[in-house]
Amino acid sequence: MPRQFALIVNGRPVRVTADPETPLLTVLRNQLGLVGSRFGCGLGMCGACFVQLDGQVVPSCDTPLWSAEGASVVTVEGLAEGDQLHPVQQALLDEQAAQCAFCISGIAVRAAALLESTPNPDEQTVTEALDRNLCRCGAHRRIVQAVLKAGSVAR
Repeated sequence: MPRQFALIVNGRPVRVTADPETPLLTVLRNQLGLVGSRFGCGLGMCGACFVQLDGQVVPSCDTPLWSAEGASVVTVEGLAEGDQLHPVQQALLDEQAAQCAFCISGIAVRAAALLESTPNPDEQTVTEALDRNLCRCGAHRRIVQAVLKAGSVAR
């Protein structure tokens, strides 16, 4: 039975009405129009749908709406501050790290969280952090380089 939920999405309080078991991804895309997070595997294994939920990176495709009530959700759209891209977003562009870009929003969210906890990671740390993010295009090397570049930029 649908009911109302209060969330903070990208710093903005929102109310949505949905069944409590509705995946957070469905609400973000279909009700809030935030289409940066992608539906990949539907099992929380590919990383295309990653968002930050109260600072933790989670797969939004298998996170039920009820578990996000009252929480702060940050999507790829929420990483930028106004017109200023997040250093990860800018570095991904600068390094031409995305090919088809299907995976890149989840990677950007995960990389931003990594840089929040580890401001200047080494290559192994970045590689391990992005292990759950799948890229079928094979752009992993450029993605890792972009995250390393973003880590060297003071925010």
